[in-house]
Amino acid sequence: MTDTVQKAAEILKEHRDSIDRLDAILVYTLGERFKHTQAVGKLKATHDLPPSDPTREAGQIERLEDLAKRADLDPEFAKKFLNFIISEVIQHHKQHQS
Repeated sequence: MTDTVQKAAEILKEHRDSIDRLDAILVYTLGERFKHTQAVGKLKATHDLPPSDPTREAGQIERLEDLAKRADLDPEFAKKFLNFIISEVIQHHKQHQS
């Protein structure tokens, strides 16, 4: 293996190690987020509140798009990601209503 190929392999490993750490952070962060949304769902069910809050959801999407722009992340991707999370949360909230 040439020195440049070896150096590229080392750099690749460093990037992959960082990606693995970031994936772990994402999973644990989502786990923590869903703990709170589960608590919100139970609270809403206890007080007979609707499972979704379109005004809050729209505000969160707007806020996330702004954060994405500042983080140099595609805002459309961030919006799709949050919409996916919101739809999962609403499903959980509906389950608590049952």
